[in-house]
Amino acid sequence: MNFSVIAGNAHPDLAKSLKLPLIDATVTTFPDGETQVTVHANVRGQKVFIIQPTCAPANQHYMELFILIDALRRASAKEIIVVLPYYGYARQDRKDRSRAPISAKLVANLLVASGTTRVMTMDLHASQIQGFFDIPVDHLYAAPLFVEHIKKTLPENIMILAPDEGSIKRASHYAKQLNCGLGFVAKRRTGPETVEAINMVGEVSGKNVIIVDDLTESAGTLIQAANLAKQNGALSVQAYVSHGVLTQKGYDRLAQDTILDKLVVTDSTPVRAMPGKIEVISIAPMLSRAITHVANDMSLNALFDGDGNH
Repeated sequence: MNFSVIAGNAHPDLAKSLKLPLIDATVTTFPDGETQVTVHANVRGQKVFIIQPTCAPANQHYMELFILIDALRRASAKEIIVVLPYYGYARQDRKDRSRAPISAKLVANLLVASGTTRVMTMDLHASQIQGFFDIPVDHLYAAPLFVEHIKKTLPENIMILAPDEGSIKRASHYAKQLNCGLGFVAKRRTGPETVEAINMVGEVSGKNVIIVDDLTESAGTLIQAANLAKQNGALSVQAYVSHGVLTQKGYDRLAQDTILDKLVVTDSTPVRAMPGKIEVISIAPMLSRAITHVANDMSLNALFDGDGNH
């Protein structure tokens, strides 16, 4: 093959599950915290895909990624395609207060300056981040995997619920694909890990409600939305979230919560499954197809339907 895959320390299991040629590399840390990378293969003239979701600790994983990119560039790799199933700092995509940075743009600049020639990512928190790059960006979606899972596992009489105003567009797409109703929750954030659900738009009484979102850390937004739905007569509430970047507080909340019936996430980042509460769906087959298409200079349109979905 004319391409190889290399994995950082963020999620080596995902890289292995792709079942693609994997380069042996060592990513270690000196006692003072510096990252050292050694690539144990000849990559001259090859396309190399780096698998590195920038989940916690995000700064460490980004630094590993930049050094991996530099090592491959100096080893004369033909192209360096960074695969970020989860794009850390994506929530800092705009200047929403005085003297605030736009960190998502800074990360884009650093990736390009390091030597990245292409980026592949999934379910960006803000789609406009694609425009932060002057190199090609392939934006994949978990929606087709989730829609298929919903059709197989949930009864009829369902309704899609956006947990906040920012998720309405995503939720609208799910409602269209599933031919069902749509609602959303108005919320107010009261702290970094706490939210207050204020009101809900949409009729959920007697419905099996499905909350859809791009990521969850502490599960606070999901549980608040589920609680509001149950108070308004929902029969059941499940959440489908692309990136389960759960903190320990999030796991603890889900383990103790009796309102949200189930959380379904992808393995875009390492997630601990919790029987009866957290189910993990693998993106490896989808990611493997996308990588193979890019490696062979094939269009990714074959992976999408008319609405831009896989």
